[in-house]
Amino acid sequence: MQSIAIFGITGRMGQSLLRALRDSEVLALSGAIASVDSPRLGLDAAAEGIATGVIIACDMAQGIRGAAVAVDFSVGASVSAHAQACAVAEVPLLMGVTGLDAAALGALRRASEVIPVLLAPNTSVGVGVVTQLVSMAALGLGPTYDVEIFEAHHRMKRDAPSGTALALGQAVAEARGVSLQEVAAYDRAGQNTARGPGSIGFASLRAGDIVGDHTVTFAAAGERVEITHRASDRMTFARGALRAAEWLIGRPAGLYSMRDVLGL
Repeated sequence: MQSIAIFGITGRMGQSLLRALRDSEVLALSGAIASVDSPRLGLDAAAEGIATGVIIACDMAQGIRGAAVAVDFSVGASVSAHAQACAVAEVPLLMGVTGLDAAALGALRRASEVIPVLLAPNTSVGVGVVTQLVSMAALGLGPTYDVEIFEAHHRMKRDAPSGTALALGQAVAEARGVSLQEVAAYDRAGQNTARGPGSIGFASLRAGDIVGDHTVTFAAAGERVEITHRASDRMTFARGALRAAEWLIGRPAGLYSMRDVLGL
């Protein structure tokens, strides 16, 4: 068995990963890391169900010691420190935190010079395939089709648009040979102008307990093509994350994505 450490163990995804690990024949939990102010420090990693025997700690170096791979589903403010700790310990890192700022992305790039780093705003295998389909559609349909990306998540999600929506927009932009930053339209409120040619629009919904819906629409006169992924259970992300974590072990230093994991 290979050992895995989890940053953000007390969150939704951290606990989903624990449930998925119970069915894994490859990975076993070796470290559980939470924030210094977590009320669950010193307790077993599992909030419910069968105990893991691994105690939650806030010491990053201790938590990743001896791990074959680390997975991070914590918060953006902790990402830089986690990336640096993994680089020092030479532990491969799967980064599942979304809404990262320039400082965090810079820290991950620096870490990727030493260890393999997998940037995964969405660890669903289905989303990985959808991203490839979106690239194919953007290439085949051409730049005259309007593109709109809609995403919906639960009321507690902080970043908008979601990391997955941005990755889908990036897939369209790359296929068209343009910069997403230059063509993205995030907010049309108060505008009194027609849609700009070649723009990629984003719309977000936050409500209830929606796990995650994403739809990319390509529209032209007379037709509309829609590519949709809907997640109804957070376990789909957990299982995909473990699959990616297994793949990451033993890879050379560098930046990777879920499309690399899936061979797309």
